[in-house]
Amino acid sequence: MKNKFILFAHYFDPDQEYSLIFNIEYLCTLLTLCTLYSIMEAKEMRDMIMTNATEVRKNWSQVVDGVIREKPAFIKRTRDCMVLANESLLADMLSVYDFSARKYIEEDGSITLSLNELDLVENAETEAAAKKALAKSILEYATDYYEEFAYWSNSANRKGHVPYVFRALLLDDINKIGECIKCQVGEN
Repeated sequence: MKNKFILFAHYFDPDQEYSLIFNIEYLCTLLTLCTLYSIMEAKEMRDMIMTNATEVRKNWSQVVDGVIREKPAFIKRTRDCMVLANESLLADMLSVYDFSARKYIEEDGSITLSLNELDLVENAETEAAAKKALAKSILEYATDYYEEFAYWSNSANRKGHVPYVFRALLLDDINKIGECIKCQVGEN
């Protein structure tokens, strides 16, 4: 028993088993309280930077100017919280979301690219043509996803697509999307 609870030996009497059990329960309670306090503290910090939606409506032009030129705005309307940010900030935040694809050389010499992030597959005569076709499919998928956002973003197997969807929508260019596709050799 002493070896398992060596961490507590400094604070508690390790020779009394009931004391250790009590103290472990106490420690768990203490950790829970510390965690709750941290969450409350974080909520208080978040509340400090939140702007009430009524204030945003009253000062819409100023809020938008501030978002474009200075920083994002955190807005609260009753229980709903949202962030208003400019497009370039969002693009910067999403720039780490590149697309990766497995490249397969088919028996007929054509190239198949299988996108890892969005479950899309395209085949063409060359890798460049397959990349372009895949980029077009990504943009079409992103557009469809956005049009039915409430449905797809709540689907368990599609939630993870959100950053890739927004990355594609912000790029809004098949050539730029194609440049973001990193190909890795797959096994046939």
